[in-house]
Amino acid sequence: MDIVLLVKAAVMGIVEGLTEFLPISSTGHLILAGSLLGFDDDKAKVFDIAIQTGAIFAVILVYWHKIKSTVVALPRQPKAQRLALNIFIGFLPAVVLGLLFGKAIKAHLFIPTVVASTFIIGGFIILWAEKRPPGSVRVEHVDDMSPWDALKVGLVQCFAMIPGTSRSGSTIIGGMLLGLSRQAATDFSFFLAIPTLIGAGVYSLYKERALLSVADLPLFAVGLVFSFISAWLCVRWLLKYISTHNFIPFAWYRIAFGIVVLVTAWTGTVVWAD
Repeated sequence: MDIVLLVKAAVMGIVEGLTEFLPISSTGHLILAGSLLGFDDDKAKVFDIAIQTGAIFAVILVYWHKIKSTVVALPRQPKAQRLALNIFIGFLPAVVLGLLFGKAIKAHLFIPTVVASTFIIGGFIILWAEKRPPGSVRVEHVDDMSPWDALKVGLVQCFAMIPGTSRSGSTIIGGMLLGLSRQAATDFSFFLAIPTLIGAGVYSLYKERALLSVADLPLFAVGLVFSFISAWLCVRWLLKYISTHNFIPFAWYRIAFGIVVLVTAWTGTVVWAD
């Protein structure tokens, strides 16, 4: 296996892990990083989706006690049953819309200039959401969500099918606008990521299996490991951060980064691969 290719896999894994659960779009960053590294062929696109599983393992580890207690209590505890049902309901819109429009979106929107534009638009949406007058919080804890709350967050998550939007940003900011507390929206976003990203990874590997071979295992293993480690560090940090901070710094980062990508593309300073 080419050592340079393994280094690229490690870099992509780190990018995935650090950006998956922040409201800055992991898919967008992977597209841009892949463009810069020359790691953007069809196999690389499968790789980008597959290594999300490493980031999900990090979430499972951080939330292990909550996940374990919910699974154990499922046969007898309504609260656990409601949480499991809400996760399932929130997951469904992404499945339906992903199957209907996923191929077309990947064919036409997975390009750096689209990513940069959605970075900027998403940044202004976060600024607007954070600067609105404080509204009434209806749901303080993730266990108090209703199936209707879960469905609405699941529908909002579908905006993340557009690269650069951010799945976590859509669900967290969307959840807050829908009446969830910052903590409840963040927790549900993480729980919802488990079936969403594992499902996307398994589906992508199965669908594109003809592109892959046993020789690709080291490449994918390196990406998964680095994705897991960086995501574990990021999730632990984010859960502490949201207790005393808002998401405005991420909004300005999105806007600034998006402008840099657009300017470098228009001036030819950087040749971003389409």
